[in-house]
Amino acid sequence: MKKIINEFKEFAIKGNVMDMAVGVIIGGAFGKIITSLVNDIIMPAISLITGRINISELTLSVNLGSEEININYGAFLQNTLDFLIVALCVFVIIKMINIFKKKQIEEPKEPKPSNEETLLTEIRDILKTK
Repeated sequence: MKKIINEFKEFAIKGNVMDMAVGVIIGGAFGKIITSLVNDIIMPAISLITGRINISELTLSVNLGSEEININYGAFLQNTLDFLIVALCVFVIIKMINIFKKKQIEEPKEPKPSNEETLLTEIRDILKTK
């Protein structure tokens, strides 16, 4: 039992799990921001352009004799728009991260000399002084 607990602790403390947890938390908050952006800024602008139509309230009524069915396709359009904006934002963020990573890779780093090279350099310097 102790072995399983120790393995779980090791797993939970690893960076990947912590990074994933932070990503989920930030993703949830990011989703709320995007939803607010769509509902409070983009959709009112679209409704102004389309003549004050609220997309999320669009429905299609189908009459089946004595019953009427409402298909709320406006809610689907609203969620699709939310998704597209989230996908665009994630794409832009990943693009920026890749640009920063590329800059870090392009900066040449002076390779650290091996132990043999360090020892040979010290021997050479000693021989020069004699």
